[in-house]
Amino acid sequence: MISLRLLGPVELTVDGGAPPAELLWKKNLALLVYLALSPRQTRTREHLTGLLWGDKPESAARHSLNEALRVLRKAVGDAALVTDATSVKLEAGTVSMDLNDFARHEVAHEWRQAGALVGGAPLEGFAVPGESAFEDWLTAERSQWERRSVAALAQAAEQSLSKGNTTDGVALAERAMSMAPTSNQAAAVLLKALALSGSRAAALARYEDYAQALRERLGVEPEAALSALADRIRKDRLGPAPESEAAKVAQTRRLPLFGREEALAALTGAWRRAVSGKQTAVAVVLADAGLGKTRLVEELMARVGLEGGVTLRVRCVETDKSSPWSGLLGAARGGLLEARGIASAPASAHAAFAAQITEWGDRYRGAGGTEPAPLPRAFTELVRAAADEQPVLVVTDDCHYLDVESFQSLAALPRDVPAAPIMLLLTAEPAVPSDTLDALRSRFGRDLPGEVVELGPLTNDALMAMARAVFPNYAASQLDRLTRRVAADSAGVPLLAIEILHGVSSGLDWERESGAWPAPYHTLTQTSPGDLPDSIIAAVRIGYRRLSDAAQRTLAAAAALGGRVTAARLARATGIPAAQVDAALDELEWQRWLVADGRGYAFVAGIVERIIERDMLTTGQRRRMKDA
Repeated sequence: MISLRLLGPVELTVDGGAPPAELLWKKNLALLVYLALSPRQTRTREHLTGLLWGDKPESAARHSLNEALRVLRKAVGDAALVTDATSVKLEAGTVSMDLNDFARHEVAHEWRQAGALVGGAPLEGFAVPGESAFEDWLTAERSQWERRSVAALAQAAEQSLSKGNTTDGVALAERAMSMAPTSNQAAAVLLKALALSGSRAAALARYEDYAQALRERLGVEPEAALSALADRIRKDRLGPAPESEAAKVAQTRRLPLFGREEALAALTGAWRRAVSGKQTAVAVVLADAGLGKTRLVEELMARVGLEGGVTLRVRCVETDKSSPWSGLLGAARGGLLEARGIASAPASAHAAFAAQITEWGDRYRGAGGTEPAPLPRAFTELVRAAADEQPVLVVTDDCHYLDVESFQSLAALPRDVPAAPIMLLLTAEPAVPSDTLDALRSRFGRDLPGEVVELGPLTNDALMAMARAVFPNYAASQLDRLTRRVAADSAGVPLLAIEILHGVSSGLDWERESGAWPAPYHTLTQTSPGDLPDSIIAAVRIGYRRLSDAAQRTLAAAAALGGRVTAARLARATGIPAAQVDAALDELEWQRWLVADGRGYAFVAGIVERIIERDMLTTGQRRRMKDA
């Protein structure tokens, strides 16, 4: 059996060992490669002599072909090489090629396996000087397989990104770009991968490099879709500068998405089906507090933004439940006003929200004299208009706190706007009863396309991967001990696991801290700070102390005031200038202490809010902040 690897430098083995030296001679190897890639692995003698010995007289060319066939027969055996007076044929199964394996993976859309076979430019470095017919064929083969290789690597990168693995996504996209520096597909996935990994400045730099390469090599500009992607990345907030202390601190609080790859892939798939099929869909994420609902939503939102969609986000708190229409107004503030296309909605729809939201009235002053539509109909008309221009993701975080009126209005979107690229994404804690959510889920699979994603505690493998990301220089025994301790203290809750690892990386002596958690049948929502292990309390304190002074004061004020807070209220409570509060809020959001929607900021995790409020504030400080 001969094995040929052609996706990269040509490699040849015979029965698992080194081939005869004479089989590696240029034209002998060229004959083998050409036959292996020929239809039915058959060619006429006349064709082969013209291809590889076209400069020789006919008799000499036939002699050279016979000599090459002798060498080939010696390697494969008499039965594997069938010749007669006019043709040459390799029997099926004589040659095993990576190209055949690649093609099988390609047909099955197994892009990671296909990409793994790509070892470089196809037939890299191989040539038969002086044989122009063979060189022309070789050029065409290289071009075909290079295009397919780049596409496979780009698709493998997309698959990695859909599961939250940005590290692999960047590496695969870089490989694709190295093979085809002017490939639009490779450039697009590389920009997305870099942006999703937090390296947005690097993504924009690579776009400029790509645009320059196009101008110099081909004399053209980047495609409009790629330029639009670069614009979306440019307009997004870049986060702290890479060399800043805030960025260094954030590294262990913004880990890759470990243990949630399949959940993210399911949500990404549901979103893309809604967009491609133009069918309004619903997805529900169920998880106890601390298990990563918010992080999962943010990962999906990032992908939606890069793909040209708009997100309307509302983060619910307990007081929203008794405030009619608060959720609908929150969704309007949380992205709808900035959506392209809403200008085409009826004036009555704008009038409804202009009467409720100051910014809306400022932008659509002409709606003031129009009779406002009822809020539910106005919201539907605005979402419909937005979806005519770009796909729309409507996110309701902690929907068990959403007021009934808003919930019913949102749940009616699939009925009222059925054929549009819209997805309604709801997150909830399963332990908190919600009749409205139960009623919506009961329709899944009947009259409503729906996806339910349930999150559980992280496995030891996921915790080990997290520990390795934070401590890449730890020995296996150290990682094992740390992982077992993190698993015991965090109960596999990602929020707590990240706090512990962040604390250890900041100086926490985890081996000296003690404690056991959780209490039987208790979720994180039902847990008080005193019930948590000392390692978690200490880790939160250390993380808090590593924040800037303005961020510490702002976070303490958010804990003292409780619930959802605005930047203006935080500025009054802290006495810090508004510009400094805004910078502090960016730092806190970037490091995942707080999460924002159109109405203000709230803690990502209630348990952390309670720890800050209990341990980082005196009674007098809490009172003074509330008074202010």
